[in-house]
Parts: sequence; structure tokens; C-alpha cells
Amino acid sequence: MKQNDIYIIHGTDYKDMTIRILTEAGLEQEIGSRDKHIALKPNLLGTMTPESGATTHPELVCGVIEYLQAHGFTHLTIMEGSWVGERTSRSFAALGYHAISEKYGVPLVDLQKDEGVPCNAAGMKIEVCRKALEADYIINMPVIKGHCQTLVTCALKNNKGLITNAEKRRFHTMGLHKPIAHLSTAVRNDFILVDNICGDLDFEEGGNPVVMNRILALKDPVLCDAFVCDCLGISVDEVPYIRLAEQLGTGCADISKANLILLNESSDTEYTQITGAKRSAPMSRRVKKLAGYTAPKDACSACYGSLIHALNRLDEAGQLRPGMTPICIGQGYKGQAGEIGVGSCTSCFSNSLKGCPPKAIDIVKFLEENWEL
Repeated sequence: MKQNDIYIIHGTDYKDMTIRILTEAGLEQEIGSRDKHIALKPNLLGTMTPESGATTHPELVCGVIEYLQAHGFTHLTIMEGSWVGERTSRSFAALGYHAISEKYGVPLVDLQKDEGVPCNAAGMKIEVCRKALEADYIINMPVIKGHCQTLVTCALKNNKGLITNAEKRRFHTMGLHKPIAHLSTAVRNDFILVDNICGDLDFEEGGNPVVMNRILALKDPVLCDAFVCDCLGISVDEVPYIRLAEQLGTGCADISKANLILLNESSDTEYTQITGAKRSAPMSRRVKKLAGYTAPKDACSACYGSLIHALNRLDEAGQLRPGMTPICIGQGYKGQAGEIGVGSCTSCFSNSLKGCPPKAIDIVKFLEENWEL
């Protein structure tokens, strides 16, 4: 696996998807020695469920463990330090991690109970949990989400779970961006498995999930977060910690250099209908409002989710108003004529944005130029 590779898989069988993407990415070869202590670092900031768009789906964790154990890796742990104000032990209990630990024989490590070790993080002193520093290989398992302070949160910000509560408080007094960037130079980001199943629209704690049903695999946390910005319709320059981490040498934020490896296409149309269909996550009032500007027909989750994120950006800019022509999207529009549509399935429309799926940042630009804003 190359440093600029981004593996992407779509679907709804999350454990099997995880095993396949790890196989295709060659994680076994990436790790090498079976003697290494491998730590899995999910995003378990609290007791909020994965379906709310806040925490890592446990099926991904199970998939990683099954893959690693099948390839002879036995020194595994699951480590996390939940956000200040919540106990990691409660997060583990509420989200089923004790059962996972017992089933696979993989111990849980509560980093809130660990000691901090002072580290020189590119000129900034940061205390990192000792057990995180002792790991030989860390698999970072963040959730793609919006964030009320930093706009996005994914690989780089998920590293905050590897520091003490005192350091987390100090990070907030410093404005988050600079310390998050410096932290990336002191902790391991050996492999990143990204939960892009139904991350929240704009809040770290969930409540407005947008179904995408995707998993990503990467090695570069900076490239990861830059790609996430495109997925959420946000410019990388709006998220200072990404550029700062790039300047510190953690990775590359130039998406044009990314090598996208699509393992399959999104086809789970039953999860993206507005009414009367099964959904893997509840549609919040906020998402329903944005969905009112769309006219989906058999739209796949990844494509429809990108449109919702784009509409959210336009809404935040005050550009949406009642009575606007609905944006058509979905396989039901193949070969049909229309006014404005998003995705390759609407290629016969007068105004259509290609892509399967298109990125939210491209949808924003397309709608600004072609819609009645």
C-alpha cells in the first residue's frame, strides 16, 4: 500500500467490508512481524451509538480483529480515552466492547486511567498516554463527522483519545488546531480505517447522521482529513490543523496526488429513500429539511449523502430558500431528461454533475453555478 492510496468500499455488511478492504490494502504485509503489539483505536467519545453518527461501528472493530487473528497476530488491544466528562469504562460498556473483548480475547485499555508521558511534539510539549506510546502499531479508526469547533473531525483529531484528560482540557484552551497538528508528530498513525457509514452532519456527539455506507483505508492522516473535507463540502483551508500538520511533516494535504482505489460501487438504494424504506440510521429533523430540496429515485447512499453534505454547506451560507427546484439524484433518472441533477445517473439532464459518487465540495460548486441560488 502506497502513502497516497485511498481504498474505498461500499455496502452494508460492515464486518465483511472491513475484512475485504484490509485484505486488498495488504495490512498483513504493512504490519510485518507477528510479535508486534497492535492497538486498535476506535472513536468512542461517549455512550452515543454508532447509528447516531457519533462513534465507530463495532462491526469494524470485529472485522479488524478477525482479520488480524486469521493472519497470526495475537498481541492485540483496544485502547481509547473518552472525552472529558465521560468515563471510558461507560463507553466500553454501553457500546458492547466488553462482549467484543471476551469473544476475541482482546483486552480493553482505558487510557483515562493511564499516565501521561511528556513528549516533544515538533517543539510543543504534549503528554501522551504511556500505553499508546508503547504500542508497536496503531490502527486509527475514526468516524467522518462534522464538528462545531473544527468543522471536521477524523484521523488527526481522533488522536486526542491518546492523551490524558488534563491535556484534552489544555488543547481546548489553546484553540485545538495547533495542538492537534503537533500531536500528530508524537503519536503513531500507522494505518487508518475510516468509518464513513453514517457520520454526523456537523456535531461530534451525533444526532444528525448522514448515511454513506462506506469504509476507507489509508496510511496518511493528513491526506485522510483533506479528503474528508472534500466529502463534506469544506475547503481544506477552513480547517487549520490539516495545513499545520502538513507543514510539520505528518503528511500531504494535496488531494490531487491521491490514488483512489474503488473496490466496488455503492448500490444500497433501499437506505436512501425519503419515506417508506429501511434505513440504517434515523433521519433527523435537520437532514429531513435538507432532503426537502432533493428528488431522489433509487439514489445510492454515497451519492445521496454527498448531496446532503453539500446542501448543508449552502444552508449554512444562507443560500437555500423554499420553492427551489428540487435536485434530482439516483438510478431512477438514467436516460431521462430533466432540469438539474447530481451524479452520473442524471447525465441526460440539461445541467448535470458527473461522478459516482461526486464529492460534496464539487456539488457545492456545481449548484452555486447552475442552481437558482
